[in-house]
This record gives sequence, C-alpha cells and structure tokens, in this order.
Amino acid sequence: MRIVRHSEQTLKTALISKNPKLVAQYEKLDAGEQRLMSEAFQPASDLFVPITLHSQSDWITSHPEAPQDFEEFFSDPYRKTPSPEKRSICIQSIGALGNTRVISEEYIKRLKGYCEAFFYGLTVKLLEPVSVSATRCSFRVNDHTQNLQIHAGHILNFLKKKKPEDAFCVVGITMIDLYPRDSWNFVFGQASLTDGVGIFSFARYDRHFYTSHYEGKVKKLHKKSSSDYSIFDNYYIPEITSVLLLRSCKTLTHEIGHIFGLQHCQWLACLMQGSNHLEEADRRPLNLCPICLRKLQCAIGFSIVERYKALVRWIDDESADIPRATPKHSCENNVNLPKPIEAFKEWKEWIIKCLAVLQK
Repeated sequence: MRIVRHSEQTLKTALISKNPKLVAQYEKLDAGEQRLMSEAFQPASDLFVPITLHSQSDWITSHPEAPQDFEEFFSDPYRKTPSPEKRSICIQSIGALGNTRVISEEYIKRLKGYCEAFFYGLTVKLLEPVSVSATRCSFRVNDHTQNLQIHAGHILNFLKKKKPEDAFCVVGITMIDLYPRDSWNFVFGQASLTDGVGIFSFARYDRHFYTSHYEGKVKKLHKKSSSDYSIFDNYYIPEITSVLLLRSCKTLTHEIGHIFGLQHCQWLACLMQGSNHLEEADRRPLNLCPICLRKLQCAIGFSIVERYKALVRWIDDESADIPRATPKHSCENNVNLPKPIEAFKEWKEWIIKCLAVLQK
C-alpha cells in the first residue's frame, strides 16, 4: 500500500495556476466556493484526501500518465465545451436494462436524474431504447468468461449517426459486456472525444459475474447468419441492486467527464481516477476533487452549492417511499427497485459537510 501525497504548493498550483488570467478567474469565485476548493491543499482536510494505491495492478502504477492540472485543462485546444445550441447529454440504452420493461424504464430514469444533478445546468435526454440488432454490431462469446460481448467500436459508429443536433454528447449504456477489438479480453467502456460519443457496459457490475453462478454464460455461439441476433433474445440481465446503481452512476459520470476533457486524476482521491479492476473502481469516490470540480465548473458554469443541493435532492427523492406508477393495462409486476440511500448514504453525509463549508 502506498499513499500518493503532493505538497500543498503543488496542489495549490494545480488548482489555481500561476497564470494571472486564471488566478483572476479563480478569485472571482464566491467566498464559499474558494473556501471549499482550498480544502484541496489543507493537510488536515477530511473532505479531500490523498490517493491510496493498494497494489502494483492499480491504474496509476500500471498506466503512467502526465497529470492534468487546471491550466492544462483550460488551455487544451481540442477540448469541447457545451454551447447554447448544444447543451444536452443524451442517453441511449442498448438492449434491455432490467428484467421487465418497467424496471428498465425506472433504472434509466434514475441514471438520467443523477446525471442531471451531477452535470448541473445541462439537460439530460433519454433516446428511444434500441435492440442490439438495431446497431448491426459484431458480437462474440468471450473465451475466458463464456459471456456474450458486443463490439464497442461498432456501437460508437451507430451512436455517431444517431447524435441529435442539440446534443453535446450521446452515451450508450448496456447490460451486455463489451470488447474493443478481437485481441482484447473486454473493456468497461469506450469513448470518442472528438465525436462526443461513448458506450459503457454495466455487465461486470453484477455481483455474480466472476463466479461459477453467473447465468450469462453461453456454451457455444450458434449463428445462422451475420444478421442473426436471436441469441440476445431473453439473454441474462443482472438484478438491479443499490450497489449496481452506484457503480453505474460512477462509471457514467466518470466517462462523460472524459468527454468534457477531464483526464484521469492523479492529485487526490477523486471520481476521475483511473481504475484497472472492479475493486479499484469501488474504492474510487463519487465526488470530484477540487481540481476536477473546477474543471467541470469551468466547462458548464454551475453554482457548486446548487449542484450539491441537486445531488442531495436526487438521493432524497429517489429514496422516498413514493409508490411507483406502472403503465395502464400493464401486466408486469410493480417495480420495486432498491433505494439509492442504501449505497449513497455516506456520500450524502459527505455532500452535507461540503455544503456547511460553502455556506459558512
């Protein structure tokens, strides 16, 4: 185990910069926002802590990258930002997300609400769900895990063609595992920053995925033709648990963060840290460190207080005991998804601490 600890001055420069223009920009933030962000370089802060590496297989050790400070983010000539004409994030579901249509709809509504709070100030839209066959993507059975996989690159091409005019980005989500090319085992997600599209799979967030009990194993691929997608009919879908929802929210916001131009964070424990495996992804917090928070605020232009309040509202609203209406004439069972508070409780407490600092 190793702690990645930066000096106070290094963190201060990474956040504020030494560029007079960016320093002046920082000083225009209100006093509460400056107070919260300055927690980045306070050694005694319990809001923002150093990154802890647990093994040689962790991302920072196995994928050396140059860290991106605020000035490098701000000056990146290839970075794309939302414009008045393109201020929406579109979510495209591919294949079923839940065991019934109602569960699929509820689950994606929760992801939509979370993204609206996280990327506060932008509109999040749900595109009409599509089947795997509609994408015309290649697919295979993974030799190691024996589960079905769809080709991430082909999905990106499909999303690029479907991107609405007013969309800043389109992100596809699926419960089917992904692979980027034949030589790779799998990938959690893939994005094209220039095209503003991404595809992310939550298949491996099923608690049984790496066990012998996993029900998504396929012994052999029987394909009548290249256009035969019948194997996906009634294919296994993991149960939507509070932990799977939390993992989905993490992945979705992390990957959309990349589309905004945020690179992997190496400053403090942060949502934008890279992860090589599920254990590392689970250790990654839901929150952005102050350096990444300033980057996202710069891109979107939100009030940090209002953004945090929106996140608390999402947790509270989704956890309230409100009966969920099902469509008329539906013969499906009433939807009974687990409440987010079960997995998001600690984060809500953390946000409330941040709000106390902001509103002193």
